[in-house]
Amino acid sequence: MGSFTNFNLCYVLLPFFLVLAANATHKNFFLPRPRIGYYGSACWNVESIVRTVVESNYLANPANAPGILRMHFHDCFVQGCDASVLLAGPNSERTAIPNLSLRGFNVIEEAKTQLEIACPRTVSCADILALAARDFVHLAGGQWWPVPLGRLDGRVSLASNVILPGPTDSVAVQKLRFAEKNLNTQDLVVLAAGHTIGTAGCVVFRDRFFNYDNTGSPDPTIAPSFVPQIQAQCPLNGDPATRVVLDTGSGDQFDTSYLNNLRNGRGLLESDQVLWTNPETRPIVERLLGLRFPFLIFGLEFARSMTKMSQIEIKMGLDGEIRRVCSAVN
Repeated sequence: MGSFTNFNLCYVLLPFFLVLAANATHKNFFLPRPRIGYYGSACWNVESIVRTVVESNYLANPANAPGILRMHFHDCFVQGCDASVLLAGPNSERTAIPNLSLRGFNVIEEAKTQLEIACPRTVSCADILALAARDFVHLAGGQWWPVPLGRLDGRVSLASNVILPGPTDSVAVQKLRFAEKNLNTQDLVVLAAGHTIGTAGCVVFRDRFFNYDNTGSPDPTIAPSFVPQIQAQCPLNGDPATRVVLDTGSGDQFDTSYLNNLRNGRGLLESDQVLWTNPETRPIVERLLGLRFPFLIFGLEFARSMTKMSQIEIKMGLDGEIRRVCSAVN
């Protein structure tokens, strides 16, 4: 994303929060939360501390970017953005099948350790995760956006509660899952485009390229030239855990390449490709690509949808806490 979108985002989003940010301190309990500037003087350098940790971990392993972004999504879609996905335990959310491949827990714990030194018992793990997701997206080339803070950490984390949108879901099913979280169809398309970075295991999509819906043939919506490319990376007798880039040709850059791949029949996941073939979601993809009026600026829209998602079912009062360590309740 260029400086033009960064400039516009600041002027579009920041005015909504400036009045709340002014003179914000931890004592302003009567103000709504999450909000910009929530911690105020109680932890004035919270964002710089998280950013420093994120930068070092991005340089060490850029795969942390999609890992933390995915973790934030998985957290918010299960009982809200309360860092319940970070809790360890034999039956915790971490142990659910969709979460077994999550990575980046060490990044959040590192940031928490630094914040406990600077601002003890002040910053929630849920806020750290929201900030880290934003910072990793920005480092990968995506849009920066102001993150409202003031979430509390949840105390409940059960694998049985993990019900997430799946890689073979139709648009109808995806819309239902998003609507349950007060997210609309445009949010669905925009947030799915977060797959512009990251990978998926062969086990998730291999049948689609060999035996789609038990037909003995690949999914006919896949571009013919794309089929042998993926079959070579994920042969039938190959390791199901092998990872393949979700956004072919631009897997480490946060851009609109993913959307162009959908347009060209090169979406790796069925749940992604149907966003192009479905008549309701295709116009949104076209607007994000600048092919249909009114245009949508991907970076700006992603920031807006992430801000909405990051405020799903926020814990308040006695429903939450500020954990000392992110992997365990106090």
